Amino acid sequence: MANDLIARASTRIDASADDVWRALTDPKLVKQYFFGTDLKTDWKPGGAIRWSGEWQGKAYEDKGKVLEVQPGKRLRYTHFSPLSGLPDEPANYQTITVDLAADGGGTRVSIEQDGNPDEKARDHSQDNWKMVLEGLKKLLEQ
Repeated sequence: MANDLIARASTRIDASADDVWRALTDPKLVKQYFFGTDLKTDWKPGGAIRWSGEWQGKAYEDKGKVLEVQPGKRLRYTHFSPLSGLPDEPANYQTITVDLAADGGGTRVSIEQDGNPDEKARDHSQDNWKMVLEGLKKLLEQ
């Protein structure tokens, strides 16, 4: 996929990397800022990851595989949504990378999502990740 089709979003959160990590990996916390999704995974590399809920009035169950887990530093996983209308095959999975880094007294959270087929899809994904990060920031800074 072309480099310019990678969705990117980043924010600084006034919280420790441990607190941000917990919010990224604990299903109860994820549900509070990630569009109400129900997350199911064991966070072990090679393990399954599932998201389910309702998006724009439609029930969904997205899936993927955990690729990399570095507590307090990095998460990488694949993602596929049947709502995309694409066939469930490896070429239609996206890879999400979430990196955490110290930033002053807080934590910089950076997200990249590859596999966007065009600029419109990239921009839509980027906007969604910005909303997710805003929700995460609000949750942790309250």
